[in-house]
Amino acid sequence: MKTRIVSLLALACLILAFAFIAAAPAAPNKANLPATPAASAPATPAATPAEKHPEIREALESLRRAKAHMEHAAHDFGGHRLEAIEATNQAIKQLELCLKFDKD
Repeated sequence: MKTRIVSLLALACLILAFAFIAAAPAAPNKANLPATPAASAPATPAATPAEKHPEIREALESLRRAKAHMEHAAHDFGGHRLEAIEATNQAIKQLELCLKFDKD
């Protein structure tokens, strides 16, 4: 009786294992995929050029959001909030000058 239960349990495990293997999706065949899709397509003149200095532009956006958060803060924090807003304004001004300098 004990061997029959163990053999049925082993059979059930094998059936479940094969069911999971059969149900798992196969990985795509990498031999049929092109190496780089952009490399096979010719460059079009209408394609938009890469944005210049995306890190500086992202920093500008972050500073402007931070300034807005500080302006709407509930407390003055002993004058430190005002100093932080002024420092943020200076940082924004410097980054805008960086972008302007690159355009000149």
